[in-house]
Amino acid sequence: MTDIQQLMSCEKFLNDLIGKFVSIKLKWGMEYKGMLVSRDAYMNFLLTNAEEWTNGVMAGKVGDVLIRCNNVLYVRDLSDEKL
Repeated sequence: MTDIQQLMSCEKFLNDLIGKFVSIKLKWGMEYKGMLVSRDAYMNFLLTNAEEWTNGVMAGKVGDVLIRCNNVLYVRDLSDEKL
């Protein structure tokens, strides 16, 4: 797969996640689970109805949260899992 094909594949994956429940793991260990409202070209993410998780334990509900790109370790689809 060429670099352009891989980039387009990532773009499609992230665009397909809008409106779905996702988990975004941060470099610092926290994880945010909620519905992905939007994202931008820099990989900044806006979640709604978000929950903060630390070490597998829910720390609390945070509502709307904007996650800055340089903090993101990974993003995964939770739409098939129960929250």
